[in-house]
Amino acid sequence: MGISLALHILSIILWVGGMFFAHMILRPAAVSELEPPLRLKLWRHVFNRFFPWVWVAIVVAPLTGILLLAPLGGFSNAPLYVHIMTTIGSLMVVIFLYVYFAPFSGLKKYLDEQDIPAAAGQLNKIRALVGTNILLGIITVLVATVGKYYLI
Repeated sequence: MGISLALHILSIILWVGGMFFAHMILRPAAVSELEPPLRLKLWRHVFNRFFPWVWVAIVVAPLTGILLLAPLGGFSNAPLYVHIMTTIGSLMVVIFLYVYFAPFSGLKKYLDEQDIPAAAGQLNKIRALVGTNILLGIITVLVATVGKYYLI
């Protein structure tokens, strides 16, 4: 159970922390230092390196979550905060899948075609969705850590 908990927490730290860093630290620095064509290329490389880690996180977190619930007898016996955490986490996965298969694919396509305005539009979609996932991730962490004290 200890290994499952450690892997569960590490996968969430990697995903939410990575999004927070990219959105709150890297993005403003890139905006202030790079022209749009270079900035778009930077983001393509960043996503190409970050998204495989997110794929690991979206596999590891649910699997370890299920393992952590086994001693309780599964979801049917899980407290409310676990159901909330699972629901929000599932929504985050759906948002990531959309980002990966729609705007990120579009970003790569438009960059290959040298269509900078269209690529920028795709990056703006990614930015907004990542911002949403950061907020959902923070809420999930709060629910996971203090939910058992305040939620039934």
